[in-house]
Amino acid sequence: MLIDLSLPIKNNTPEPESPKIKYFNHIEGAKNLSAAASNIFKTQITEKDFPDGRGLANEEIILDTHSGTHLDAPWHFTSQINGKKAITVDEIPLEWCYNDGVLLDFRHKQQGDAILQIDVQKALDKINYKIKPYDIVLIMTGADKYFEKDNYFSAHSGMSAEGTEYILKQGVKILGIDAWGFDRPAINMLQDFLKTKDNTFIFPAHFVGKKIEYCHIEKLANLDKIPKPFGFKIICFPVKIEKASAGWCRVVAII
Repeated sequence: MLIDLSLPIKNNTPEPESPKIKYFNHIEGAKNLSAAASNIFKTQITEKDFPDGRGLANEEIILDTHSGTHLDAPWHFTSQINGKKAITVDEIPLEWCYNDGVLLDFRHKQQGDAILQIDVQKALDKINYKIKPYDIVLIMTGADKYFEKDNYFSAHSGMSAEGTEYILKQGVKILGIDAWGFDRPAINMLQDFLKTKDNTFIFPAHFVGKKIEYCHIEKLANLDKIPKPFGFKIICFPVKIEKASAGWCRVVAII
């Protein structure tokens, strides 16, 4: 059984800069292709030359690499790790992206809460599981149910630095979350920073990547459809974008 854990990339979805998709139907496709062919081959071709006057449908998309379900590369977090250049999304080892999955349920946490090390340990104890190297650990908050709603940006609990570091020290290279961001909601981080002027409140889980090389997936969905907390595989190969900090990702659970 295959379970799609990805959100669609759509017009008007909740992003700081929403994707812009322009669709060309088959009639428009014939016009565009005939114009392109005429320009390239210097031969007059019109849409009437296509069977039924119809060509190939096409789309033109403008979007951020962090739109939709995507995998953040180490380069997103920092330029160097332990004196070496952080790898970009096109350099992520493929072996990281196909491994055993582990599902940790934090739906009991409140929106805006931090998922601490003790929370992770309790979740693992509850399912009687010990994390092993290269497991792909999925964090379920339930926030995907708010996708395309006004409160999607703030509908989740988020990983703390200590919780993230604890998982990574077990040899994990990829984590994923079913929320807009991996950390607590931006509004909560901002409020704490403005109150204390302590900049460790700003993207603490992301910035664990300054000292431990790892990737995380944001904007997962349908984690609740996975029927068991472990004993399944995850595929999460990102699109190969040269020198990019992230790549769009079709994440699938194989049961």
